[in-house]
Amino acid sequence: MSTKIFVNLPVKDLTKSLEFFAKLGYSSNPQFTDENAGCVVISEHIYAMLLTEPFFKNFTKKAIVDATTSTEVITALSTDTREAVDELVDKALAAGAQVANEPMDMGFMYSRSFSDLDGHLWEVVYMDPNHVQEQQ
Repeated sequence: MSTKIFVNLPVKDLTKSLEFFAKLGYSSNPQFTDENAGCVVISEHIYAMLLTEPFFKNFTKKAIVDATTSTEVITALSTDTREAVDELVDKALAAGAQVANEPMDMGFMYSRSFSDLDGHLWEVVYMDPNHVQEQQ
C-alpha cells in the first residue's frame, strides 16, 4: 500500500470552500464528506480534508491559527508544465483566491502562489525535469 497524504485544514464555510476547490478542477470524495468535513481529491495520493473549525478543534488542543494573519504551512503542488502553473493559479484567483506572492522564475523552476478563501497558502510549482537529472 502506498503512502497517501491528507492535509487537514480548518475552514469557516465548508460549502464555499468545496465550491472553491471544485472551480480549480478538483473533485470531492463523498465517502469522506459530510456537514463537518469535505475530502478534496488533489491526486491519487493527495487529499485536502477541509474541516469546519468546530470539528477541527476535536483534533488539537492548540488554538486554530487565523491563516489570514499568520502562516501555519505552505502547501506546494507540482505541475508538469509552466503553463499548468499559470492555469491552476488563474483558476484559483478567478474563484476568489488572493495572490500570496509575486511569481518566482528561476529558469529551471517556476512558481506562483495564492491564499485560498480561508487564507491558507498554496504554491504551485513547475521544475524542469532535465535540470533535476543534471543535479543528480
